[in-house]
Amino acid sequence: MTLKNILMAGSFLVAASATTSLAADCGITDGRLSIIGNEFPAIQTVAAAAQSCEGLTSAEANLTADHQTINLPGMQGNPAEYTTAIVANSSIVALINEDVIRPLDDLIAAHGQNIPTNQLITINGQVMAVAFMANAQHLVYRADILEQIGVEPPKTYEEMLAAAEKIRAEGILENPLGGPYAAGWNLAQEFVNMYLGHGGEFYEPGTANVSINNSAGVATLEMLKSLSDYMNPDFLTHDSNATSAEWEAGNVALMNMWGSRTGVLMDSEGSAPQVYENTAVAGPMTVAGGDRPASTLWWDGWTVAKNISDADAEATFKAMAHAISPAILDDTTMGQAVWMIEGYEPAPVNQGVFQAISMGTTPYPMLPHHGLLHTALGDNIADFLQGKESAEQALSDIEAAYMAAAREKGFVN
Repeated sequence: MTLKNILMAGSFLVAASATTSLAADCGITDGRLSIIGNEFPAIQTVAAAAQSCEGLTSAEANLTADHQTINLPGMQGNPAEYTTAIVANSSIVALINEDVIRPLDDLIAAHGQNIPTNQLITINGQVMAVAFMANAQHLVYRADILEQIGVEPPKTYEEMLAAAEKIRAEGILENPLGGPYAAGWNLAQEFVNMYLGHGGEFYEPGTANVSINNSAGVATLEMLKSLSDYMNPDFLTHDSNATSAEWEAGNVALMNMWGSRTGVLMDSEGSAPQVYENTAVAGPMTVAGGDRPASTLWWDGWTVAKNISDADAEATFKAMAHAISPAILDDTTMGQAVWMIEGYEPAPVNQGVFQAISMGTTPYPMLPHHGLLHTALGDNIADFLQGKESAEQALSDIEAAYMAAAREKGFVN
């Protein structure tokens, strides 16, 4: 089953109703739980449910935006500090490459009979993670501001730029665009999205040899630069949290944002009614006349550390399996994510992710070497956006950095 099929199958499971109470009896008599993961409401829900299990000798969770710099070193010790890492398409690759997570087949056979097969992420014939939600970046917009300027929600990035210019020209907002463009991982992700939208291929066919210094790569960087011209001057410091804060402050009218973040933008906390009542979502945009969405389709799921005792592994598996059971779904949690959980009923806030799935958005590349390219992108795009070098030079720097890392790891000769 392809990743797209996994996501499509899991995202549309609907049952009559959801169980509203969390059962603390998870069948655990011994073992510890220590979670490392990102910090947004859906993952906070999963972590809290896992920690509610009785019988754990200890139960901790470190949810932070810095999770991807912490999870690997935190799982390399013996015993590992963290017994589970909540990961996505990209972040699981580093953990597999460094051999710090264990195959889950034996634990699934013993304790995972109730986990639907469409949630099992199989890599090289072994189950390495259990997915619980789908995610994608898509359009978020202020309906009132677009109505004020007489513009429909943009379906292309070119239309987004035209709307931004009109908003600025009419004196409504000086910097109407936003997005998680923080130098590093976030900025690299924006390149990946936009490059796919331009029809780009990252590697020479059948190889790990990078191939982005081309017309699609140049067009990608130029579009990112054009968008950044309508953003807060400090956009290179804005991750998802900072971008969400800008939105809630009423400083942004249009952005490409993670579906998992939209719930907090549309609730009544943190912003004025004029902002949250007019926050709306739509599908991902296309670019340059293409029909491939300039976005990527993701799953989020959990793993189990390799360097821990069998008792800790079993306890962690049971706690995390409970944490993604239908028991977590209620009126509050339904809108937090596109859950790959039986009983999930779609909420309007999640329509952007549903549209991303229906539009055939490309899954993020789950390749053992792609994390190296993502790092090289994040380290070398900012200079171009700041006008310090040409697009061609930036792409050359990216390819050189990637190839050096790929040779060191043995992916290329």
